Formats: sequence, structure tokens, C-alpha cells
Amino acid sequence: MAHNNIQDASRNDSNEESSPLLNNQEKNEKQSNVVDGKASAVVPPPQKSLAAVGWTANGLPLGHGSVMGEPMGRTQWDSSLCACLGRNDEFCSSDLEVCLLGSMAPCVLYGSNVERLGSAPGTFANHCVPYTGLYLIGQAFFGWNCLAPWFSYSSRTAIRRKFNLEGSCESLHRLCGCCGSCVEDELQRESCESAFDFATHVFCHLCALCQEGRELRRRMPHPGFNAQPVLVMIPPGEQAMGRGA
Repeated sequence: MAHNNIQDASRNDSNEESSPLLNNQEKNEKQSNVVDGKASAVVPPPQKSLAAVGWTANGLPLGHGSVMGEPMGRTQWDSSLCACLGRNDEFCSSDLEVCLLGSMAPCVLYGSNVERLGSAPGTFANHCVPYTGLYLIGQAFFGWNCLAPWFSYSSRTAIRRKFNLEGSCESLHRLCGCCGSCVEDELQRESCESAFDFATHVFCHLCALCQEGRELRRRMPHPGFNAQPVLVMIPPGEQAMGRGA
């Protein structure tokens, strides 16, 4: 029995010598759990709350496409609100078309803008026809187009969110430093930008439609251009074999 006890003790000593790191780790754990004779509570690691994560206007997190935690920079509109004739570039002919449509047939321009933005079947008719009705009612009863902007201003908000464009509130804050409290809070800034979109369509309706048309034509092709090519097989004609004389 004494011989067996001596062998067991020697085995334990050899195990302790072969794994000193494990023993040190166990000792450190015991010391960390007991401080001044009292058991200390284990503090869980801090977790990031989802509420602290910011979001852009179009539903993307602030770190999307950039360094995590840094907000994405807003891009400016390709042309200003009053640049109805557009710019002298490869889209100059399209800008003139947009200007003529906005002046003569704003219902067609609005339907074309929504069609490019939504690219769903029947989008043009579903927006052009109601806009035409509101336009005629406003002209007949009030003498100016005061009803159609209530229907069309949402397209400006959709364009601004889709391409992460700078809104009027942010533009004023960048130029003159006003509207600072609205820009800091995300929800308050978005509601303020929507109000500015509505005001832009009410007081500068045709210029707003033209600016949106120029922006969409530079960023998105017409849905009709995205059609897949169709391969048409033409059978060969009848061949007559001539006989030698």
C-alpha cells in the first residue's frame, strides 16, 4: 500500500510538472474569483445595442460602404434646381427634352420619371393619368397647378433616398449654418427634408420635375433599354438542284 501511494504521488508530481500552464491558469482563476475572502461576480463583456447604430435615409447602416461607425457622405444633385437647360455634356439633348416636357406636358415628364424610378409595368399610366386629373382640377377651380404637387412630391423623396442625395435642409446647413438641430437628429432631419421636398414641389414645381428628370436620366437608363435580345431563327429558302445537260 505504501508503495502504491508513493507511485500515485509521483504520477501527480509528474503531471504537475508536465502541465504548469494549466495549473497556473487554475490558480489565476481561483484568485480572480475570490477577492479579500469574498466571491466576486463575473462581469459579462459589454454588448453593442442595436439602438446605437445609426441609419441613412434609404435604410442603410452608417458603416455601409465606408469605415464602420463613420457616416456616408451625401452626394449633391448633378444639376441645380434652376438649371432647367441642363449642362453642356453628353446629356445636353436629353436635358432640352426634359425642359420642353416640363414646360409643355409636366404630366408626361412626371410619369417618365416615376417609370424610370420604379420600372414596373403600368407605372407610367398609373401616375400620369392621376397627375393629369389633378392638374386640370387645379387649373379649373384655383387657376394654377396647386393639387398635383401633393401627389408628385413623394417621387423627389424617393430619388433623394435611393441615391443618398443631399437635401435642402443639409444644403442650407452647409451654406449658411442654419438648421443645425435638424441635421444632428436622423429622424428629425428626414422629416424636415420631406417637408422641404413638398415645399419645393409646391413653389417650384416645374423646376423640381426637370431637376429630377435630369438626375434620373444620368443615373438610370430607361426600362425599355434593359430588354433582353431575342434571337430569331429564319429558316433557309428552298433550294433547287440543277441537272447537268
